[in-house]
Amino acid sequence: MNKCENVKILLEEKELETLSPFAQKSVQTKGREVKEPPSLFETEYQLDRSRIVNCKAFRRLKHKTQVFFAPNDDHYRTRLTHTLEVSLVARAISKALGLNEDLTEAIAMGHDLGHTPFGHSGEQLLNEIMIEGFSHNEQSVRIVKYLEKLNLTAEVIDGILNHNGNNLASTLEGRVVKFADKIAYVNHDIEDTIRAGIIKDSDLPADCLEYFSADKTARTQKMVYNIIEASMGKNEISMSEEGYYYFSKLRSWMYENVYLTSEAKREEDSAKRVVQNLFYYYMDKLKKSAQNWDEVTAQRCVCDYVSGMSDRYAIQKYTEFFMPKFTQKENNDDYLFEIARESGLTE
Repeated sequence: MNKCENVKILLEEKELETLSPFAQKSVQTKGREVKEPPSLFETEYQLDRSRIVNCKAFRRLKHKTQVFFAPNDDHYRTRLTHTLEVSLVARAISKALGLNEDLTEAIAMGHDLGHTPFGHSGEQLLNEIMIEGFSHNEQSVRIVKYLEKLNLTAEVIDGILNHNGNNLASTLEGRVVKFADKIAYVNHDIEDTIRAGIIKDSDLPADCLEYFSADKTARTQKMVYNIIEASMGKNEISMSEEGYYYFSKLRSWMYENVYLTSEAKREEDSAKRVVQNLFYYYMDKLKKSAQNWDEVTAQRCVCDYVSGMSDRYAIQKYTEFFMPKFTQKENNDDYLFEIARESGLTE
């Protein structure tokens, strides 16, 4: 055994010795779909984290919407900075509960890889026009399994798939990420919308601020501590009944006053129009070259391509195809046809 292999074994032994009995240990993973030689110095979940952070879809998150479409102001959150804040919150909870931080971080880093340009507006549009429907968590799994072929462990994929919606992840680490996602976006979206002048501190529910704090840092810490206190020594992740009441009330207020109705949504129809027009443009373009046409498969190929675009790239392609111009510029959509070839539509 060389020294590097010994490092991996020591890390795995440390997990067994120090983590909570409810934590998911690396040596107990259900494994990967394709068997491969183990890393010489990383545990299975550390390896997954490295693969996610180094994939193309992760890099594209830096130019994808969190709340504000294609913001020019660098101080507003993007999908990438949201992901990093989710990771911070999730790791803090996992560390305090003695859970596997590496698994938690891998899930957090990968949970939003499948988000569309223009955030939930793009997601809603694709769900409406796709025969099979569309959700960003399922698309995140599709990216890591088929498009980028990261060959991640079953536990990381499970955590990514179940980070939102009604289903629970099979590991406590995955359930931590689900809570951390909500805590992160509620708090940082409050900060961003106040900064944008859309809401004021005084607009927020007074009883929620009194319970958690009007200060973002203090409010986030109290939410995190509430989960730690309610979950310590248990095989579940939860908030106290009182804490969950005020958290849910604050989150519902954000949906009613920011996410669904505010100034931040004023360009939603335009954003949807960009995604819709690109989708049908590429469907038509693909149909002209496909030797083995199949509507469902073609939709999936185009959806993989369009949903992966950043806000600014989608706007660039929309401008290129649909806005008047004096000179015709040849466009390059090689990646669309690479997806189509792998799906059997083209040869």
